[in-house]
Amino acid sequence: MQPESLAEQIRSTLARIAHLADTGSVEDYVEQFTREAEWNMPANPDRGIPAQVRRGREEIAAGVVERRAAGIQGPGTFTRHVTTAIAVDVTSETTARADAVWTFYVDTTTSPKLSGVGSYADEFELEDGRWRLSRRVISRG
Repeated sequence: MQPESLAEQIRSTLARIAHLADTGSVEDYVEQFTREAEWNMPANPDRGIPAQVRRGREEIAAGVVERRAAGIQGPGTFTRHVTTAIAVDVTSETTARADAVWTFYVDTTTSPKLSGVGSYADEFELEDGRWRLSRRVISRG
């Protein structure tokens, strides 16, 4: 088997983030981010979530814990993040950008419903020998 290209490594990281948001531990999820990562999310009035900017793994983890405590995402919530239409631009040996479309489904074990759609504008850095998300800007619609 041939090693993954840099763009494919980025796509794998994006897929891993989506899987871990739904079924993984908070620790494994935040390990996908650089130590100083920035995560930007617009308000979601349907779910009662205000706009958020989280900086660093600790703040990002706190946001995950809050959403899981509210039953919005994570193990046992029967939700799924799906990331598609991923366009990757490797900008150097240690940086990359990706644009992707996300969809979010609820009630996945009974009557799956599309709950949201939008896009991710992501930046990545090679940190400790792994591609990690360094900045995410989430858009709805």
